[in-house]
Amino acid sequence: MTYPTPTATVDLPLLRFASFPADDGLAHAVTTRHGGVSQPPWATLNLGGSVHDDPAAVDENTERMCAALGVPRASLVTAYMVAGNRVAVATAEHGGQPFRETDALVTATPGVFLTLRYADCVPVLLVDPLRRAVGIAHAGWRGTLALVAQRTALTMMSEFDCRAEDIRAAVGPSIGPCCYEVGDEVVAQTQAVFAGQADDLLTRRASRVHLDLWQANRLQLKAVGVGQVEVAGICTRCHTDDYFSHRGEGGRTGRFGAVIGYRG
Repeated sequence: MTYPTPTATVDLPLLRFASFPADDGLAHAVTTRHGGVSQPPWATLNLGGSVHDDPAAVDENTERMCAALGVPRASLVTAYMVAGNRVAVATAEHGGQPFRETDALVTATPGVFLTLRYADCVPVLLVDPLRRAVGIAHAGWRGTLALVAQRTALTMMSEFDCRAEDIRAAVGPSIGPCCYEVGDEVVAQTQAVFAGQADDLLTRRASRVHLDLWQANRLQLKAVGVGQVEVAGICTRCHTDDYFSHRGEGGRTGRFGAVIGYRG
């Protein structure tokens, strides 16, 4: 099936962060699962091309996301993720050519828009309004414990001379501490990585332990001096009516997206 390419702005429900600049050319958003053309179980704005959805539907959904943000499709830079902590520096030449084995992107190139996809893992978006630099990370438990969000901020500092106190970060919708049960391996790694802070991240409920990925990402950003970290506090598993959730939907679901970049 084919769909007409949008020629004007599309009105999609989008989550934006109050702590990010609103009027200096920054475009950013987290999409929901609404406003697309995919059929169940990917209904409807699935942006994931590796979940067995109709490729034409994914393509149309991507066009709608770009139209809603007013950014050219060719300006998107993305990555094939592997639950690691590699951070890549994106420029205009990378548009349409995904980075491989990469879980975070940064850029200070105007007109380049970074985008990744999620379904329970944590979207972390970063912006330095003074340097007009941005970053985006995909932080599941492996990426979180590999400090991918922190590495993204540090890469912005080393590559673009950003100061930590000027960086603003946001932790988007993802599986929350209410729902994220983990096993002994994850508990042990959390205790090793976060040491004295692990008790604040791990909560025992009955016979299971829950991990707070939101605070784990916030803490690692604050540890390197990031000035402000906003946490959306939206659990994707609790809100499968609005967001895709791998755990909440038994692994058969779509992917929502996050986008960030400066227009010029």
